[in-house]
Amino acid sequence: MWLRVAVFVVEQEAAYPELDGRDLEPDAELFWAEQNGEVVATLRLLHDEDTGDARIGRVATAEAARGRGVAAELMTRAVLRAGERWPGAAIVLDAQEHLAPWYARFGFAVDGERFHEDGIPHVPMRRIAD
Repeated sequence: MWLRVAVFVVEQEAAYPELDGRDLEPDAELFWAEQNGEVVATLRLLHDEDTGDARIGRVATAEAARGRGVAAELMTRAVLRAGERWPGAAIVLDAQEHLAPWYARFGFAVDGERFHEDGIPHVPMRRIAD
């Protein structure tokens, strides 16, 4: 959790509460990567009971680990895991707009209008099930 706070709250100056309680939901699954015993990337996989979609969120990478493929490995694992847990479900996420091309590498496409969260432009994205 400290990595998410460091990236979202400290580095990006986001005012929203990082500890939202969703990590404790029964279907929540947390992914992380370590280097030298330290967490350097993380993300969260959830299931939306209302829509049936899987949701990836809270993707964060320590500044020193960026550009090394660590988050890409986590995204690949999360996409595969979502398909195992909820076959046929779409996977959705809210991407910081400048990262939309990165998420497109994993099959995500913009699926709605741009919006701002804590002053940062975001776009909703969706990946249709294989």
